[in-house]
Amino acid sequence: MNLIFLGPPGAGKGTQSKRLSARFGIPQLATGDILRKAVADGTSLGKRAKTLMDAGKLVPDEIVNGIIDEALASPACANGFLLDGFPRTVPQAVALDEMLQKRGRKIDHVIQLNVPVEMLVERLSGRQTCPTCQTPYGKDTPPKQDNLCDKDGTPLAIRPDDQPDRIRQRLVEYETKTALLTDYYKARGVVRAVGGVGTVEEVERRILEAVKR
Repeated sequence: MNLIFLGPPGAGKGTQSKRLSARFGIPQLATGDILRKAVADGTSLGKRAKTLMDAGKLVPDEIVNGIIDEALASPACANGFLLDGFPRTVPQAVALDEMLQKRGRKIDHVIQLNVPVEMLVERLSGRQTCPTCQTPYGKDTPPKQDNLCDKDGTPLAIRPDDQPDRIRQRLVEYETKTALLTDYYKARGVVRAVGGVGTVEEVERRILEAVKR
């Protein structure tokens, strides 16, 4: 099963991606994680990305697409994958289609998590993140020990991006760019709209029902 998660910041994509990845036995391909791994592994594309990142520049689509393409070629993706954070734009979606077509594959479902704006602001404003591994913690997914990451014990922090004024700006950016993907994938009949309000278990149950349709 080949899945994409869409939804604004704070919709719960990361949390649900990890749960579905474990349930279906397919890798979760989170763009940030893949990019960091390529840099750490010193791949050709990873080296190019590192040079740009060290200079404070954005990594262009050409490199991001290439790193995703390399990840899709991994044996771990033979039985499917779950993309979290990619594609972000229609041009990236077109590039992804080309990557899959050359392998005789396609996207089966695009899970669109829907959460009201004010709830997103509330969720993100109370979110803490591990500076080391980037794992987020919030009201519904608190750390086992207050202010410490479950994975490595690093003290948690509130990212500048998770301040209320910046959150609203990020949501506007999402609506003007990433939300355009909804129409792109609706034309393919693969969008599954899912309500993202409720417990983690409730939302997961809705997603499982959606992919069975």
